[in-house]
Amino acid sequence: MKALAGSISTNDVGIILENIHAMVAIVNKNGALLTWNSAFESCKNTFSTISNLGDMLLQKDRDELPSKLQKQTVDHILMDFPINGKGTTALCECSFIPLSSGSILFIAHGVSASAALRESIDRLEKRVKLFQIESEFTKKLARDKQTELEAVIVQAREVTQIDALTFLPNRRSIIHTLQDEVLRAERYQFPISISILDVDKFKSVNDTYGHIVGDEALKQVAYILRDGIRHPDTAGRYGGEEFLIILPNSNLKAASEQANRLCRNMRSSIVKINNYEIKITISMGIAQFTPGNDTWDTLLNRADTALYKAKANGRDRWEIEE
Repeated sequence: MKALAGSISTNDVGIILENIHAMVAIVNKNGALLTWNSAFESCKNTFSTISNLGDMLLQKDRDELPSKLQKQTVDHILMDFPINGKGTTALCECSFIPLSSGSILFIAHGVSASAALRESIDRLEKRVKLFQIESEFTKKLARDKQTELEAVIVQAREVTQIDALTFLPNRRSIIHTLQDEVLRAERYQFPISISILDVDKFKSVNDTYGHIVGDEALKQVAYILRDGIRHPDTAGRYGGEEFLIILPNSNLKAASEQANRLCRNMRSSIVKINNYEIKITISMGIAQFTPGNDTWDTLLNRADTALYKAKANGRDRWEIEE
């Protein structure tokens, strides 16, 4: 990457920005648009007098914008964003990158859906446009089709947020939830704790019994997590055989009680598949957010440190990182 960056001159950067499909703009910490490339200009044309990035967003995304602009680290989020000068929006992955000048580099590019899903959405959009110019009866049909289209779009968004194996929130989604909860905890001085858990000796399960059995083990872990956490808590697949649990309004005592219960439930469970019976145990690391000292990523690092302590102390247990 350094070699690539060193090979690109300042003039080259301008040419690159004008020829890529991604929508790129520089904004200040209040969201005011300072400069942008041609791709961004084409979507900005929808708004004749627009001067602030927030005015181009839907209300649900607009509410989150101030927190994204004030961050000192790179952040990524999925948002509906205009993609041309006709008012059309699409699901885009948007990045907020702080610059040394104090401004923020904003980059948006569309999230590709499957060909079949894209074809279904296109077909429904054409039918909606057709029905809109007919009688009142036809307008009712158009509203029904619009509802159907919105359901397809919701399904497409869910695909980008749910882990296909465990049906828990995927890494991107659970990290997004953690970022939001940390901001809320810091703003309103609420406690928040997290737990990172890892399936013990999972590699040996895969090596001994095969990946099909390993997948069943992960599904069993996900089921026990869904059944063993309270309603406000969120569990997601953090990566591989690791899972992350977010406990809003919870201190270390509450998180420890939950960890003890989950370790016990996992210990008593057995994966049965292809005439195999496999016992599952987990190790867990717990940390509580410290306002003024922690960020969401330092909180993750402390929980990860506690997880390694649990493994080093014999597994099938939980540890706390104060």
